[in-house]
Amino acid sequence: MKIHIDLDCFFVSAECTKDASLLHKPVAIGGRSDIQIFSHKNRNQNVNLTNSGSFVSTFYQEYDKRDDDLQNFLDKDGRVRGILTTASYEARKYGIKTAMSISEALRLCPHLIIKAPNMSLYQELSHKLHLYLQEKIPLVEQASIDEFYCDVTGWIADEDVPKFIDSLRHDIKKNLDLPVSIGASYTRYIAKLATGEAKPFGCKTIYKKDFDAFIDPIHVSRFSGIGKAMMRKLEEAQIFTLGELRRRRGTIESWGPYAKELYKKVNGETDTPISTKSVRKSIGISRSFDPVFDRTELKRRVVILSRHLIFAIQRLKVIPTVFSLSIRYELNQKSHSSITKRKELSEKEFKDLCLSLFMQTDNQKRLHIVHLAITSSEFTHICRRELSLLEMDDDNRQKELTKQAHKVREKYGLGSLRWGSEI
Repeated sequence: MKIHIDLDCFFVSAECTKDASLLHKPVAIGGRSDIQIFSHKNRNQNVNLTNSGSFVSTFYQEYDKRDDDLQNFLDKDGRVRGILTTASYEARKYGIKTAMSISEALRLCPHLIIKAPNMSLYQELSHKLHLYLQEKIPLVEQASIDEFYCDVTGWIADEDVPKFIDSLRHDIKKNLDLPVSIGASYTRYIAKLATGEAKPFGCKTIYKKDFDAFIDPIHVSRFSGIGKAMMRKLEEAQIFTLGELRRRRGTIESWGPYAKELYKKVNGETDTPISTKSVRKSIGISRSFDPVFDRTELKRRVVILSRHLIFAIQRLKVIPTVFSLSIRYELNQKSHSSITKRKELSEKEFKDLCLSLFMQTDNQKRLHIVHLAITSSEFTHICRRELSLLEMDDDNRQKELTKQAHKVREKYGLGSLRWGSEI
């Protein structure tokens, strides 16, 4: 049997471990695109490469801890900006939802407590739970900061799984003070659906004999792997529940290999093994901001994003070979460019590459830009190439400079060394 563990309202639950007065109150965690990264001043930026998930950025700002955390979400004109990354169940009773704007949430619930995110705390607690699960279960896969899959096949008898997961959720609450919900079934996909039915702080086991009655009424949007594009196709075909999807096999499979595999997952015919080690395939950094027209300022922002990204690449100890830059303009116009470089890049080479990509990608120069994204992918650990003696000397010098800059930032923070063009 596979089990799926989901931390209930994780960010709020984490805050409650530090401040018990938040328990049983309408609480929400705010989030805001970290445009402070572009400040001319040195900001308290951090990076975490261990896990991710919804609203969990690789690069993030450590917010100021104040008596009134709402102050962190006021812009220079005093307007409340930002969205909610999660909300307590008490807050949800007022109609408050994840990804809702903070200002709208406060209109629905004026006494809503807004907390600034504390990513260091969330990463720490997530890591503690991962270690705890590894002591209890042989195969544990961390899917995101607040989500785990486990395989208890051959470890716990199928008939004992309900008792095991019930005991496990209470043990986690007792030892880590974190509420979790747990689902169990014969595939990871069905186990995840069971978790959704068990929330909050519950558990549910779905055996094969229970499968049809359990899955058929569930709306298709609840199934992991059904995105916006697939949702549109299903709605156009008048398919709204998983039961309707299962009865339309021919229709689904006619949509291609992805849809064919999706059908098998929904029907419980296929599964993915639990992987104790996840292999990162790419890493990127992006920011949305108020419209900017000044191309000199935008190039400065590209330099800042490139500095953060090369730091993370060095931490991962990988050599990306494909680099992409995306721009989103006002009026939702978009542009994207990629380049392949089979070379280990120094920080300066990476900065110059990103600037070159920006100039190549910026094909709507009359429009303001509202979003920039840089991504590196297709990692390798070995890079063979031929260099002249002059190139080799310069290459080694640039590598040494990059290495020393990395050491300084590891010790004093990402903003401790910056390019002159950033200031």
